[in-house]
Amino acid sequence: MAAAEAADTQLLLGVGLIGTGDQIHNLLLARQVLVLLSDHLSTIEKDTNGEVLWVWCYPSTTAALRNLLLRKCCLTDENEVLHPFVFGQYRRTWFYITTVEVPDSSVLKKVTHFSIVLTAKDFNPEKYAAFTRILCRIYLKHGTPVKMMESYIAVLTKGICQSEENGSFLSKDFDVRKAYLAGSIKDIVSQFGMETVILHMALMLKKRVVIYHPKIEAVQEFTRTLPALVWHRQDWSILHSYVHLSTDELEALQTCTESMTMGKLHKEIGQLIVQSAEDPNKSDSQVIQDIALKTKEIFTNLAPFSEVVDDGGKRVLNFEALKQKRFPPATENFLYHLAAAEQMLKI
Repeated sequence: MAAAEAADTQLLLGVGLIGTGDQIHNLLLARQVLVLLSDHLSTIEKDTNGEVLWVWCYPSTTAALRNLLLRKCCLTDENEVLHPFVFGQYRRTWFYITTVEVPDSSVLKKVTHFSIVLTAKDFNPEKYAAFTRILCRIYLKHGTPVKMMESYIAVLTKGICQSEENGSFLSKDFDVRKAYLAGSIKDIVSQFGMETVILHMALMLKKRVVIYHPKIEAVQEFTRTLPALVWHRQDWSILHSYVHLSTDELEALQTCTESMTMGKLHKEIGQLIVQSAEDPNKSDSQVIQDIALKTKEIFTNLAPFSEVVDDGGKRVLNFEALKQKRFPPATENFLYHLAAAEQMLKI
């Protein structure tokens, strides 16, 4: 196995199953399988009312993460809206959940719906949507986690699972850069126009941006594109695409400050974003490249006001030199906070 493939397979952290209906027979089978694979096994028994239960997981997970995943799973929603696939992040762990309705032809005669949950270290919705769909088909056919675990372990160790009837999955087919470019930056600009620069500025300054929409699919499609506005960082860990208004999920959110005041520089950036996005001959990736080049220009303009402070070549902002340039207050304020966001302030 190549080193690159080995590294990729280590991104998976765990797998779990959530379901509704009478699943006691599945719980017994799960115990038989997972005791051989893990020293820790957590199950949630259902009562006679058919409530949603945590059926099994491998390896064990924390109570906090288990409760969060139950909240994210649409099976616990009172409005009974089925979300086939959702994803999000909690404390640096990505979760991917695929939910299906059980057809009459399945061996799961006493189950109405179930969700397959994967946790991983990386952001790659298309990759894990494809893999969880295969796991769902396996579970629908066999009604036991045994066969699912075979495919999971195969992907975990080799990066591949193959089946003529359930489909094949190869980890290396899912380049992370494709995941970064899957959204449409042009759609965002078409919605917000010049105000897109507000999003760009907030991300440049590493501020918290809250997006609300009644449909989770719309929120996820929109938010996954936002980190592309700061393409030079290549950092999708800033994305939290599925947040409930609960204390544990909202504790990190912060309000915006005076660093969001806009001036002439922001107008120039906004005009460039709009002009690029409205060009019918440009693709989303080309628009992202235009924004990235403008961002690079901003850092180039910031360079004369920085100095090297140690042998490691780390540059920090010389605030006095910045003030002597006599930029408009909004521009000076923005450049100062940008330096702070890039860890260029003296400690």
